Amino acid sequence: MRHNVSGRKLNRTAAHRKALYRNLVTALFKHERIQTTVPKAKEARVVAEKLITFAKRGDLHARRMAARKLYEPAVLQKLFEEIGPRYADRPGGYTRIMRLGPRKGDNAELAILELVDNTARPKHIDSLKRKRARKVLVAEEKAEAKAAIEEAAAETSEETAEEVVEEAPAEVEASDEEKEEKKD
Repeated sequence: MRHNVSGRKLNRTAAHRKALYRNLVTALFKHERIQTTVPKAKEARVVAEKLITFAKRGDLHARRMAARKLYEPAVLQKLFEEIGPRYADRPGGYTRIMRLGPRKGDNAELAILELVDNTARPKHIDSLKRKRARKVLVAEEKAEAKAAIEEAAAETSEETAEEVVEEAPAEVEASDEEKEEKKD
């Protein structure tokens, strides 16, 4: 019987599970939305909610406890500066799991784990028409950038040419004076 036994083993060793949760939570806070399997999402949610509670506290001990669970210092900083204050008035339930359906390869149940009230935009598959329109926009942007670079290069070459023209007569006069001095 499994009385009071919490957590899923996910067919991994303890160290592998710990690393998996750390990776999932780091990615969640970095992107604010991740796609994974339902059991992994349910387990990562537990860790993520504890870390957000640490971020709400915001003291040094809480930061160090959270740093033990996150791989990237930039993500830790984001957690304490952006995510923690965002949920300051919320008593819990910082994440949401939305089921997507089975994965094609192995029929595993997929889910999206995301922060509630997140700013992440959903990724959607472009249609052929949108893809062509995007290519046209990118080509136009590249052409504009190239024109701006050429214009800047032309301006600098004109300025350089003007400087040479201005300096050239002075050099010619100086060389003429030097020639006269040598003759004397």
